[in-house]
Amino acid sequence: MNKVSVTGIGMTSFGKQEASLKTLLMDACLEALREANFPKIDAIYIGNFMAGSLVNQEILGAIVANELGLGTVPAFKVEGACASGGIAFRQGFLNIQNGGYENVLIAGVEKMKHATTEETTRGINAAMDNDSNEKLAGLTFPGFFGTVANRYFYETGASKQHLAMVALKNREYAVNNPKAQFRKPATLEEIMEARMITEPLGLFDCSPTTDGATAVVLSKGDKGVVVRASAQASGPTQMQEAEDLLSLPAVRASAQQAYQMAGVGPEEIDVVELHDCFTMTEILSIEELGFFEKGTGWEAVAQGLTKHGGKVPVNTSGGLLSKGHPIGATGLAQIIQIVSQLRGNSCNQVEGAKIGLAQNLGGTGAYSTVHIFEGVK
Repeated sequence: MNKVSVTGIGMTSFGKQEASLKTLLMDACLEALREANFPKIDAIYIGNFMAGSLVNQEILGAIVANELGLGTVPAFKVEGACASGGIAFRQGFLNIQNGGYENVLIAGVEKMKHATTEETTRGINAAMDNDSNEKLAGLTFPGFFGTVANRYFYETGASKQHLAMVALKNREYAVNNPKAQFRKPATLEEIMEARMITEPLGLFDCSPTTDGATAVVLSKGDKGVVVRASAQASGPTQMQEAEDLLSLPAVRASAQQAYQMAGVGPEEIDVVELHDCFTMTEILSIEELGFFEKGTGWEAVAQGLTKHGGKVPVNTSGGLLSKGHPIGATGLAQIIQIVSQLRGNSCNQVEGAKIGLAQNLGGTGAYSTVHIFEGVK
């Protein structure tokens, strides 16, 4: 099995962009290729969820191959809802590890800000099981995670204030990230008093719609940040099928697989980027990833254990909540932050970081990928 490393990264700013989806995609890809010294690319994988419905544009892989003059290389679009980028990365990794390719270009992109709220909501809701009673009854993603939050409050000592602490931490990190969507400082009071989206989730508890693109070059060998593990798992697609509403089985399973593959445990991870589509999701995920015992994530947040000086800094980029969430680009944005941390040149740098983890979620827990990285020795 070949070793695989990240040799190039590229990322646009996140937020509202006047540039087209194609331009954003090209900008990120060129930046990653330039950093990797323009190796011969053997395949292209593009993570994307809604270009067809919101921009009326598919064939993204072939467009990248054509625009960049990469010839007749195989190109693919990968869809896994909000985990599209993480799944695309995994496909490229596996094909290099197994000897099929030597250099792969992986990119993610989404353009959402131009669409109406109704159009965007309809597109996002395609990531739910639309042939289900709960969807027909009007369940949305904020509704799902709001229900989860209320149940979590009921079973633990957590409150809305603990959700606000997650949002505040991630905003404080985003202030120092030049590519983040939201860089304006916020206060705990402002977060607590923000407009309600669905009880108990307010505006700051929910990730925004975002334009942006990301790209990574993966190469055979260990000349860059090495991919120690790549894992993926699936979970329930309906709330009524969940054995435990406060569990994300796909996150737990993909984490266990990744730890086993990397030969490390959660206690050896120095920095984490995880899928905080909602503040409640971050609390559940730090438990499922094994950093804290089940039902205690809220206490870890209150004690400052998920930021610099604590047990493990989480979402030093600002996370989806403040960095932004251009769905197809999100998984790679997480990976890019971890790679930058392990190179020692990231925003909100964690001193001495050697091993990092990126976790990307799709749907209400339908997909999860976990990747573990080791810095250049």
